[in-house]
Amino acid sequence: MRIVSVGECMAELAPLDAPGTYRLGYAGDTFNTAWYLARLRPEWQVDYVTALGADAMSDKLLTFLRDSRIGAEHVVRDPERTVGLYLISLKDGERSFSYWRGQSAARRLAEDPSRLDAAFARADLVYLSGITLAILEGEGRAHLMEALRRVRGAGTTVVFDPNLRPGLWPGTDAMCEAVTEAAALCDIALPSHDDEARYFGDSDPEATRDRYLGQGAGTVVVKNGGGPVLHADGGKTGRVTPEALPRVVDSTAAGDSFNAAYLSARLGGQDEAAAIAAGCALAARVISERGALVDLKDL
Repeated sequence: MRIVSVGECMAELAPLDAPGTYRLGYAGDTFNTAWYLARLRPEWQVDYVTALGADAMSDKLLTFLRDSRIGAEHVVRDPERTVGLYLISLKDGERSFSYWRGQSAARRLAEDPSRLDAAFARADLVYLSGITLAILEGEGRAHLMEALRRVRGAGTTVVFDPNLRPGLWPGTDAMCEAVTEAAALCDIALPSHDDEARYFGDSDPEATRDRYLGQGAGTVVVKNGGGPVLHADGGKTGRVTPEALPRVVDSTAAGDSFNAAYLSARLGGQDEAAAIAAGCALAARVISERGALVDLKDL
């Protein structure tokens, strides 16, 4: 199994217990999913497609990718750019972010369509998010969409998490238009109802599920915070109610880790309900600790 995840990995400053102290790490939504997949499925090839600078911080991030057993063959180095940075602020377990990403090399990751085709060749699954779409400059988004059309036409599964972040877009209309276009190119959609209700006006999780089914996704899983997760696959629908959440320490990467465990289980042959339960269990574990990436050695 070869998984290709596409997006931006950034330097992360996560707060520690002592006020004003932070831990430096590396994270980003599609990278987080790749990182967890590489741990859950060490026998699979998990590659990351992004662009980094040529500076010391970019070198450290590239080393981190490789040390995490994530393939970096298709990481582009851009001497004019560097790595984006974000800082996590926490209040009662809920996080907010401050970003410095204007000079992020990842904004140029899709400038060369031939590089995308080479990265996606022989992939079993390509994974991306709405953030991947949002950060791209110039013709990058159009290049990525076309590459997805080509690889999907060749039989590769495309998985899309809309991950709606309006602050990255020139306006909500542009965001919704691009997300709708990407939804039509995906086989599996992994939206979160709260975001979809806010920006698409979905009245309930069923409306979110039905909208993505109507746009062409064959499988839809609607995450819903701590509430029931709705799913539809092959004409069958259902819901899975997760166990009660533990105390939330940091909700960073809750959805990213859910996606990793869900895909690991689903691609490993488990049914929708079991795969969703696996996703909920990992997300619950992740939000009980600080930062996007938590140790899984005792799982």
